[in-house]
Amino acid sequence: MSKTKVELFAPGDNRDLYSGLIRLHVLHHAAEEPIFGQGMVEELARHGYRISPGTLYPLLHGLEKRGLLRSSEVQNGKSRRKVYRATATGRKALLAAKGKVRELFQELIEGR
Repeated sequence: MSKTKVELFAPGDNRDLYSGLIRLHVLHHAAEEPIFGQGMVEELARHGYRISPGTLYPLLHGLEKRGLLRSSEVQNGKSRRKVYRATATGRKALLAAKGKVRELFQELIEGR
């Protein structure tokens, strides 16, 4: 992980600025395939987000409570794992968010 990415989530920074991006990232992956908590912790880490399971699981539960994700349990060897998938409502919300992200990207990065 680059120094810049480590500093993204240094203590005392503005984590709240990134919380919506993390939710969108989770929703994006859940729309593509079933996701599970530890797998998302690792995926988010690949993108420079250091998030603990104690933060991610409430986020997943909140998205599920809002009807954006649906969970189910699957057998994983001798244990069971909770997986999450985007609902139809979640897919619609993601589609709407993509337009907003595109617009913001154009303003922030492309200067339009």
